[in-house]
Amino acid sequence: MIKEIDLVISPDDILDEEKIKNQILKQEKLQPQHLNAFKIRKRSIDARGKNVVYRLKIIIYIKEEPTFEIQNINYPNVKQAKPVIIVGAGPAGLFAALRLIELGLKPIIIERGKDVKQRRRDLAVINKEGVVNPESNYCFGEGGAGTYSDGKLYTRSDKRGDVNKMLQILVDHGATEDILIDARPHIGTNKLPQIITAIRETILNAGGEVHFNTKLTDIKIIDKQVKAAITNQGVFEAAALILATGHSARDIYELLRAKGILLEAKPFALGVRIEHPQYIIDQSQYHCEVRHEHLPPAYYSLVTQVENKGVFSFCMCPGGIIAPCATDKDEIVVNGWSPSKRNNPYANSGTVVQVNISDVNPKNYDDAFALLDFQSQIERKAYKAGGGLLKAPAQRMVDFVNHKLSIDLPNNSYLPGLTSANLHEVLPHFIAKRLQLALPEFGKKMPGRNKNLGYFTNEAVLVGVESRTSSPIRIPRDKETLQHPQIKGLFPCAEGAGYAGGIISAAIDGQACADAVFKLN
Repeated sequence: MIKEIDLVISPDDILDEEKIKNQILKQEKLQPQHLNAFKIRKRSIDARGKNVVYRLKIIIYIKEEPTFEIQNINYPNVKQAKPVIIVGAGPAGLFAALRLIELGLKPIIIERGKDVKQRRRDLAVINKEGVVNPESNYCFGEGGAGTYSDGKLYTRSDKRGDVNKMLQILVDHGATEDILIDARPHIGTNKLPQIITAIRETILNAGGEVHFNTKLTDIKIIDKQVKAAITNQGVFEAAALILATGHSARDIYELLRAKGILLEAKPFALGVRIEHPQYIIDQSQYHCEVRHEHLPPAYYSLVTQVENKGVFSFCMCPGGIIAPCATDKDEIVVNGWSPSKRNNPYANSGTVVQVNISDVNPKNYDDAFALLDFQSQIERKAYKAGGGLLKAPAQRMVDFVNHKLSIDLPNNSYLPGLTSANLHEVLPHFIAKRLQLALPEFGKKMPGRNKNLGYFTNEAVLVGVESRTSSPIRIPRDKETLQHPQIKGLFPCAEGAGYAGGIISAAIDGQACADAVFKLN
């Protein structure tokens, strides 16, 4: 008999297979000789009660030999196959390429930025000197924005595609098998580059192409049909183009507008990144003075409604670092990331408010660029408030709520440095007001232990601005064919097109676009 069971186990025993086995035997009233094997399918932490526990979903094999299926994906040689252009080497582009190879088509990836290894030098310049390379930064380059900003794999997109397949592909290219069972899988910025490199090698070994420092400058379209991608490195001919450029490639939106290709404004979210000392989050979430050695740095997810708008935490990074993610000069954009061990002393999370076109341009709902222009305006305002060289405007949490300029700022992880500023003067009033009302409410949801510090504390710092939560523009596509309604062969894809958010959902959408291309051939 093969049976799936739920098991609750203490952090003391989570790494002890013998104790897990004994608990299975006791719970299921089995004799040891009858339990042939067990396999953990899912693992999550439950910190709702007084004692923190792990909850496991386990497959047990009773009087039956285990059969563990190994799904190997076949990547045939497609060097001479029909070409498909992919613009962007982020997760959507890379996973689209892998799927095209599976289907017998040749992917040609063109990427404006550098390969994943060379990107590191430009990131070092950003952090140490406050200078942004517009073509190579935290957003642009091989692996996309996720490579150097965390690698969180949590997604709610399980109804849109095969999440397990995406995770298995990452494991096949070097990720730990833990991502297959953890409720909130995470790879870490220190490990992702090697995985991205391995995926590139799979693509190249199968006859695909990857071109770095190759920027799309135009799309050749004849009789409403894609014919070629025109770049700074030459022309790439193909009848299908997957546009997977990410949410920060603003020049692509300008290119499409110039060609008269339909675009739409899309709601996004705007706010700040909030950083606490990690021990404050641990104490609040785990109800303890010192975190157990077998518990990871604590995570949180917060949401509330303030004046008919959602205020919520976003992209929470335990043991993380706040990163400067601007893609051009004279703008401040912050994001967060964590290494695989999540062992930095700070916890950070985006805390944002929904922004609709009615908030920005209520008289013209047809202005596709209204929200993008608004986003850009706030980022430039934050740059001025920070004082240049990517210094970010910041304010202690209680000071922000009390409209008080912080005399000083706490130690923090943001390497270019912080400047004390009144964030009410940086953020739009409807954003700042809702954050001001939401933060004390979040404090009630995460109080301190035994009157110790909780979420709502002046030990926390608000860093502006968290603005690239998603694309503020959508590139329309047909629900069935995934093509743009005006242009045959143009497949808007993932975050930059407004159809995904995060590594796994982007990967799923990339593979969906590859399937859509195949159906046309």
